[in-house]
Amino acid sequence: MKKTAKISRKDMVKFLNEDLAREFQAIIAYVVYSQTMKGAKYQAIAKELEQHATEELEHARLIAKQIDYFNGTPVTVPQPVKMSAKPEDMLRFDLQNEADTIKAYRERIRQAEAMGEYGLGEVLRTIIAQEQEHLTDLADALGIDNPKIGE
Repeated sequence: MKKTAKISRKDMVKFLNEDLAREFQAIIAYVVYSQTMKGAKYQAIAKELEQHATEELEHARLIAKQIDYFNGTPVTVPQPVKMSAKPEDMLRFDLQNEADTIKAYRERIRQAEAMGEYGLGEVLRTIIAQEQEHLTDLADALGIDNPKIGE
């Protein structure tokens, strides 16, 4: 991993709140998309998206707990959720959101470790493992390779 400058606890709260808003976005998107996808070929992935929503809720809980640890207040507003009537568009929106989330958490781990907050890094590693599974599920549903996630 590349070296990252140490940030303040206040900055970490700000960044974790951005992450939390993205988790809330994912929960909403997965719930709505799983219930509105039409067509036999999307039934299996819709069930998988329901499971993703449950896992994203746990991620949100873990992030909110870390925000509290840093003496911050968790946000209550999600990032905007993109909508489409086309299931393939919904899957692509989710794929991009997962890639963005993984990239953000990689940076957050570097920041946490620069601060000496190794517990936060471990929490985020656990979340990233599930986010990568989500990314793979979505890429498989779209019939594409996993996208490369930039640093």
